[in-house]
Amino acid sequence: MKSKISIICLGVSDLERSRLFYEELGLKTHNFDPAQGVVFFNMEGTWLELFPKSELAKDAGVVDTAVATTDFRGVTLAHNEPTKDGVDRVMAEALAAGAKLVKQPQDVFWGGYSGYFADPDGHLWEVAYNPYTDLT
Repeated sequence: MKSKISIICLGVSDLERSRLFYEELGLKTHNFDPAQGVVFFNMEGTWLELFPKSELAKDAGVVDTAVATTDFRGVTLAHNEPTKDGVDRVMAEALAAGAKLVKQPQDVFWGGYSGYFADPDGHLWEVAYNPYTDLT
């Protein structure tokens, strides 16, 4: 795994309120479309993503589990790879190092490919391939 965090995703309770807050701080949205239900801000060296917390929990596969109700803080870290095979390779490396599989890599609703693992302290990492934007 390359030592890079591609995206920090914050699960938010009110997407519009959070978008306006970060815009007031001077962050500029990237290709914002309200119909997509997600907001990206291109930052120096990484991206900040705002996504409804309930949808983030669902995407990570932690809905209706103890993780969603007690441990899930609504924050995920993302590491992007240039190919689907890269996602599978990094996921295998993480699991071999002691990570817990949370969601097997798979084709996802937004057109990419991703999976989730938890580090030894339960922090969720998404490993993803994005065919639309190079985040590697």
